Amino acid sequence: MGNAESNAYQNHLSRFLPEEQSEIDGLFDTLSGSSSSAGTRNPKAAKKTVTLAALQAHTREPLPEPMTARLYNGMKSIDLPGKSSGLSQQIAKEQFVIFMSNLLKGNADEKISIIMRMISKTGGPLKGKQIQEFTEDLITSVVHVLSYRKELKGWSLENTRDSSSGVKALASELLSELKLPDGTKPVGSQLLETNFDQSVIEDWVYRVPQISVFLSVVIRQGLQVLHSLPDQTNDILNLVPHCKGIKGRGVVSLFDIPAIIYINSHLPAEMQHKWQLLFSSRLHGESFSQLCAHIVNKGPCLVIIRDLDGFLFGGFASHSWEVKPQFQGDNRCFLFSVFPTLAVYTYTGYNDHYMYLNHGQQTMPNGLGMGGQHGYFGLWIDSDYGKGHSKAKPRCTTYNSPQLSAKEDFTLDAMEVWAVGDAPESAGRKGKKSILDVDPQAQALLEMAGKSRQSEGLREPMEEDEAVYHVFPKCRWIRSGQCYIKPNTIKLGKC
Repeated sequence: MGNAESNAYQNHLSRFLPEEQSEIDGLFDTLSGSSSSAGTRNPKAAKKTVTLAALQAHTREPLPEPMTARLYNGMKSIDLPGKSSGLSQQIAKEQFVIFMSNLLKGNADEKISIIMRMISKTGGPLKGKQIQEFTEDLITSVVHVLSYRKELKGWSLENTRDSSSGVKALASELLSELKLPDGTKPVGSQLLETNFDQSVIEDWVYRVPQISVFLSVVIRQGLQVLHSLPDQTNDILNLVPHCKGIKGRGVVSLFDIPAIIYINSHLPAEMQHKWQLLFSSRLHGESFSQLCAHIVNKGPCLVIIRDLDGFLFGGFASHSWEVKPQFQGDNRCFLFSVFPTLAVYTYTGYNDHYMYLNHGQQTMPNGLGMGGQHGYFGLWIDSDYGKGHSKAKPRCTTYNSPQLSAKEDFTLDAMEVWAVGDAPESAGRKGKKSILDVDPQAQALLEMAGKSRQSEGLREPMEEDEAVYHVFPKCRWIRSGQCYIKPNTIKLGKC
């Protein structure tokens, strides 16, 4: 190994901690078919190589084949001093380490030449269609590998909307940030046929952080390297939030995985780690009273709606919803669309009409709204549940959003509300109690007599780890959950 080559290699190697170097060594040895554990500074290590077939065999299940080929092309694109460029069909140790160093530790300038070759073997300039195919492959690979590695944190491909349209929608949104040197952004078919040189793509990678984050996830999870070490940023750790409240309830969320990833990235950092289902019209019924009962004073949350035409859209409320005839919230609120386009619309500074919730008033509008003004909201659900509107001619004044629904006045088909981040203390079960809560024996006798509690439907369902069996010594049989137990028995868990 020459001095120039050795120095460059050692500089890249020094970016990794000793335990990281050990993982990279182990992976390269596995891929090169070597069982030895030669150190990274052993000159003989350079003689080991990795073939495309070996890489494909290693990633056959965790990664789609097109992405494996792109990774191989990226590794192969690394030029080593004193060696002919692109002639070898095998990956040397130095190429492998530099590839890892640039994509996992490097800046946009260091990543761009590799990304260019991952998009096209011949490099640039590149057509928009080629960049689109790469971006869709990248997003598909992220969803696939996170599902395969069971890293979706309670979400799954079964309890979320089909991701195929979400992949295309997210790719389209990321591609909309491609900007030519004169500042123009080509759209539609014009974008697909436009040629983009390396400087434009480097600027795009710099301004669109999802590309680097997705590549990091594909490498770490796809190759099973450096995925458990603490150098990962919050962008990776909170790429997908923990999902609570949907397991075992037979509900398929209105969100798809790409939309969850994208919307979550726009939330305040302290709210990106967890989403909890508060309300689903399919679980809790089509009732504005039920909606209010499940979302008031529960902390910041996301509202998502599907209209009868299949359009999906919603908003982020930065504060707990309160029933009152005034606007609330702050400039962290935003509106978004999920289908047919994926986009986030943030505040304009024009007014402070961020969020509004009112019920039972005669002099003020009753319903849930975000942005715009009374009678002309960017998003509105009427208290006469099932009706709503999204008015924007041409744009919502608060969020600069277009009309989100298929029709200006729409009919609601389904709705969900998700709390994000940790629940506020006020969201605990400290509210006013029913007389039957004060006297649980009366509750038990009422249930045994076949009488129902009219207020029970307004209560939030108890999570599995919160359910308990109550004990009342004077009763012969006591109902807990959906069954009866003998008195003087204490048992945690669900019946």
